[in-house]
Amino acid sequence: MSEPLEAQRPTTRRKASGKPKGRQIDPGALEEVQALLGDAPRRRDLLIEHLHALQDRFGCLHHRHLAALAAEMRLAQAEVFEVATFYAHFDIVPEGEAPPPPVTLRVCDGIACSLRGAHALLDRLPGELGPEVRVVPAPCMGACNRGPVAMLGQRLVAPAEPAAVAALIEADETHPVLPDVSRSLEDYRADGGYAVLEDCLAGRRTRDEVVAALSQAGLRGLGGAGFPIGRKWDLVRHEPGPRLMAVNGDEGEPGTFKDRYLLETDPHRVLEGILIGAWAVEATDVYIYLRDEYPESRALLAREIPILQDAALAPHVRIHLRRGAGAYICGEETAMLESIEGKRGLPRHKPPFAAQVGLFRRPTLINNVETLSWVPQVLARGMDWWTSHGRHGRRGLRCFSVSGRVREPGVKIAPAGITIRELISEFCGGMAEGHQFRAYLPGGASGGILPASMADLPLDFGVLEPHGCFIGSAAVVVLSDKDDLRGVALNLLRFFEDESCGQCTPCRVGTSKAVDLLSRPDWDVELLGELAAVMTDASICGLGQAAMNPVLSILRHFPKEVR
Repeated sequence: MSEPLEAQRPTTRRKASGKPKGRQIDPGALEEVQALLGDAPRRRDLLIEHLHALQDRFGCLHHRHLAALAAEMRLAQAEVFEVATFYAHFDIVPEGEAPPPPVTLRVCDGIACSLRGAHALLDRLPGELGPEVRVVPAPCMGACNRGPVAMLGQRLVAPAEPAAVAALIEADETHPVLPDVSRSLEDYRADGGYAVLEDCLAGRRTRDEVVAALSQAGLRGLGGAGFPIGRKWDLVRHEPGPRLMAVNGDEGEPGTFKDRYLLETDPHRVLEGILIGAWAVEATDVYIYLRDEYPESRALLAREIPILQDAALAPHVRIHLRRGAGAYICGEETAMLESIEGKRGLPRHKPPFAAQVGLFRRPTLINNVETLSWVPQVLARGMDWWTSHGRHGRRGLRCFSVSGRVREPGVKIAPAGITIRELISEFCGGMAEGHQFRAYLPGGASGGILPASMADLPLDFGVLEPHGCFIGSAAVVVLSDKDDLRGVALNLLRFFEDESCGQCTPCRVGTSKAVDLLSRPDWDVELLGELAAVMTDASICGLGQAAMNPVLSILRHFPKEVR
C-alpha cells in the first residue's frame, strides 16, 4: 500500500534569508514625504493630490517616495503604484535611473493644433531647446483657438513659438499665470450675481420651485449627454442622504475649451450654479474636478473659493477642489468619481447610476461646468428669456468651441440650433484666408465628421444622430479643402488609442487595431465596419463606443477618400 501524500512530500525547507520581503522603506524618503505632507490628512481619496505634491516638489516620482507614501498612508504599495502609473502626467523613475530633464515641454498634437503646425513644431523644438528640455507630444490642452499650444511646466504657452518658449525657460517662468479678464466677486455681485443663491438660502425660493423652473426652461446637460437637469436634480434629491455633488471640469475632448473660458472669465457665475445645485439636492460636500491641463483655472478657483466662503455664501456645503493628472477617460462621469476617490480612472458598469450610488457610494449629482454656468441666469431671468433664444425650432443658448479653418476661432455664445453655415459667417468672420469650407466635426473627436453639403443642419441634440454624428459638448472643428480627411481620422484614432483606459478588450485592442488599419495606404472597409460594430456594442463606456465615429463618417460621407 502506498504512503499517504503527506508522507511523500520532501521535508527540506528553504532557508530564511534573514531579510524582510518586499520593497523596503527608505527612512530618508519617509522623512521627506512626512515633511511635504505636513498636517494634510492621509485619506485614500487624497492619494492623487499627494502624488502631485511629490511630483511638483521633486520633478518626478521616485520609487523610494512611492513606497514611503504607501507606508505613510497605510496603503499597499501596489495601490499607490497602480494609481501613479495610470495617469500620464506622473513621471515615475525607478531607483538607479536618471530623472527626466529639469524642464518638460508638452506640445499639443490634438486635431486643432495639428492643423496649425504642431507636428512641425515637435520636430523643431528638441534641437532648438537643447537636452535640458524634454519635448513630448500631448493630447488636447483646451486652447484650440490659439494653437499650436504647449505646456511649459504648468504654464500655458499659446501660441508656442520657439522664441517665446526659450525666453520663458530662460526666465524660469513655468508657473501658471492667472488670467486678468476674470470677473471678481465684487464685479459679479454688482451685476446681480448671487442674488438667486441668496434667495434660495433665505427661503424665498423653494427647492421644488427651482427644479420646476429648470425643467420648464428645458435646460439640459451640456457636457455631451444632454440629460434634462431638472429631472436629474429631482432624481438625486429624492435619494436617501447624505448626498454629494461632483462638478465635471475635465473637458478633454479634442476641440473643446469652453469650460476653460467660463472658469477664467466668469468663475463666480459657475460657482453660483454649483452652490445652487448643492442647495437643491442638499449635498453636504461638492467636489470640483479639474483637468491638470488647466492650472490657471485651478489657481483662480483656489483664490476665489475662500473669498466666497468668507462672504458667507456657502454656509450649506463644503467645497473641495481636486486635480486630474492627464487622463481623458476621467471626463466619463464614473471614471471621474473613481479618480476623486484616489483611484485609477476606470469607468464603472451601470447600473447603478451615480444618482443612486456615486461618489463614496453616496447619491451624487454630477453636472459639467457649462451647464452650471447657465443655472443662475435661467433662474434670474426666467423661462421666457431662455426660450426666446434658439433657431430652427430649438431653444436656449450654447457655448460653441470653434477651432480650425475659420478667421476668428474661439468660444461663441450662440443660439441653440444654429447651423454651421450661420456659425461660421455670423460668429467666426467666415473661413480663414485661402480656405474653402469642406467638412466639420460638430461634436469634437467622437462626434463624427459631416460634409459641407450638410451645413444647414441645426447644431443641437437629436438632429445629427440620423447622420451618424452628435453635438456632444459642441466642440466644432472646421476643415477645409486643404485638409486630408484620412489624416484627420488617423489623428483622432491615435488619440483614442492613447487615452483608452485599457479596462475592456473591445476598446483597448480595437483602438489599436483601428490605428493599424487606418495607417495603411488602402483601407479595409469591410474590416473597419466590423471593428466599429464590435467596439460600439461591447465597450464599457463612451470612449470605445464612439471612437470609430470619425471613421464611419468618412466611409459614409466621403467614400472617395478611401479609394
